[in-house]
Amino acid sequence: QVQLVESGGGLVQAGGSLRLSCAASGSIFSINTMGWFRQAPGKQRELVAVITSGGSAVYADSVQGRFTISRDNAQNMVYLQMNSLKPEDTALYYCHAGTRGVPRREYWGQGTQVTVSS
Repeated sequence: QVQLVESGGGLVQAGGSLRLSCAASGSIFSINTMGWFRQAPGKQRELVAVITSGGSAVYADSVQGRFTISRDNAQNMVYLQMNSLKPEDTALYYCHAGTRGVPRREYWGQGTQVTVSS
């Protein structure tokens, strides 16, 4: 089992910045990918960014160039630096972890709210 705890959400004006953090604990040796998803009211959960244990990252087109995902394997942390925030970035942001091997398991944090005012 893997436990994920997010922090760093809040209310910010458009154009501002926030940094989300996610701490992983438990069977961390099994983790391969870590990432962030978000879900706005009335919408499906969507990928924001994901990073592998080797540091390769993928971003959603909507956040490319504004958000940066990073990972500290020694501290079992993953971060999401969000710059130039827009009202459409408002959502509940979830930390995600995917394991190695078969079957691949997925774990989710409880979510942290990000609200961007115009």
